[in-house]
Amino acid sequence: MSDEIPFHIQELIIKRLPIVSLLQFRAVSKTWKSLIDNSNFVAAHSVTESQHLLIRYEDKESDTVGKYLSFVDDDIFPHQRFVHTLPHSIKLLKNANIVGISFGIVCFHGYNLGTEMVVLWNPSIRKSIIVPMPNKFNLNPETNLCFGVSPVTTDPKIVEITQFHKTSYHCEANVYTMSSGNWRNLSNNLPSKPFHIIWPQVVVDRFIYWCAFDPMNVDSELPNHNFILSFDITNESFGVVELPDSLSRHSPKQLCISMVRESLVMLEYDSYQKRACSVWMIENGVEKSFTKRFTVEAPQYWSMSITTLGFRKNAKPMVEVENAHMCYEQGALMVYDPNIECFKYLGMYGKPGTFFVHSYIDTLVLIGQSDRNIEVEDDV
Repeated sequence: MSDEIPFHIQELIIKRLPIVSLLQFRAVSKTWKSLIDNSNFVAAHSVTESQHLLIRYEDKESDTVGKYLSFVDDDIFPHQRFVHTLPHSIKLLKNANIVGISFGIVCFHGYNLGTEMVVLWNPSIRKSIIVPMPNKFNLNPETNLCFGVSPVTTDPKIVEITQFHKTSYHCEANVYTMSSGNWRNLSNNLPSKPFHIIWPQVVVDRFIYWCAFDPMNVDSELPNHNFILSFDITNESFGVVELPDSLSRHSPKQLCISMVRESLVMLEYDSYQKRACSVWMIENGVEKSFTKRFTVEAPQYWSMSITTLGFRKNAKPMVEVENAHMCYEQGALMVYDPNIECFKYLGMYGKPGTFFVHSYIDTLVLIGQSDRNIEVEDDV
């Protein structure tokens, strides 16, 4: 680009370019590389990107790592698809699971040669970063990880919440910030009330959310008290969102948290058989009450269960249906249209319980990350 063009005009032009072009332009000059790697540029560029769906599942042909595909979530879905090859750092993980997705970054947790670790992977730029976990002096407590990227700084953070429910209702929290490369204790920021969080998590704007319940009520056989626990990724504070009575007193094992675009969603299953799933949505922040929008219900002639995995940007649920077509030990991925109460097959079949669906956008997060304390792998 000609030096006669003012730099601020160059910046406006570069912001409109796709990620593939930006990766190439980083090698043109130090000035452009500095611009593209800047966190403000990364945040601004992410706003313009279209939504994708990341889908993971296992079938007879795949190993335990599973298959990973992404789809452009547009009017011709699911015709634009891409098959991902996982980086070596993720393939080596044993008992690997996806903690969450935020700002286009997928967070994996697992073990490599007995060492616990987290791998952050940006499929858009094909870069992964290994994050070491803090040493554990007590292996008995239940530990939950959560992950999010601050929309203000684009700084990835990992939060570890340890729950000592076998001996007390005490909890501890630690946070890892990518920019510092260190773990810090956040236990003083935790809510004073007892809680037990339930996977999965969702990230909406600057907050991570989980379903949670009061373990004291369960142990004392009092009515259930379910609520939502939140974590502000930017200022690192925890909060509690109360639920309507019908959800607060429901069995916590039959509740699940999700999201539609930038709105928080609660999923309420009718029973452990999962024949029906009611979708409760919140539109304008946590201060507003939840409203039941519709129910995903298996037809009477289906002898199968349904699990709502996520949502397309048009708010149609993506569901896993077990024993589809009466083919046992198999699940099918479908889209449910609540307007016509109809299921649409997507032609993907796999082992029941292995499906994962989450929306994401292409971003440049991790593009400039390099630190001697972490391992960086560019899968190009």
